[in-house]
Amino acid sequence: MEKTITEIEPTSKVLKLLGDKTRLTMMALLMKRELCVCEFQEVFDMSQPSISQHLRKLKDFGLVKEARKGQWIYYALNKNNEFFPLIEYVTKLVPDQEEAIKQIDKSNPTLRCGC
Repeated sequence: MEKTITEIEPTSKVLKLLGDKTRLTMMALLMKRELCVCEFQEVFDMSQPSISQHLRKLKDFGLVKEARKGQWIYYALNKNNEFFPLIEYVTKLVPDQEEAIKQIDKSNPTLRCGC
């Protein structure tokens, strides 16, 4: 793995964003695949506005990107962000989110929300 040097201040901000367990879990989930807000609701016991607020913070820093599919927005990791190697490293240190992805796939919340 090629070593990337980043500035302390922005790196500190990324780590602060990841210091929130919801956002860290979101990033680990997004390492598996892109997700819609209603799919995040399947994992987290929170409202759509709360989930959207967490995603906005990640998006504002360029860690995630949006893709519109019809009237719905899907979120994915921004692999071109300079901090992607850090995100990739950190998410390998937390529990794998495969079970959460299976839960999402099994309940298929996109049928309910129309994604």
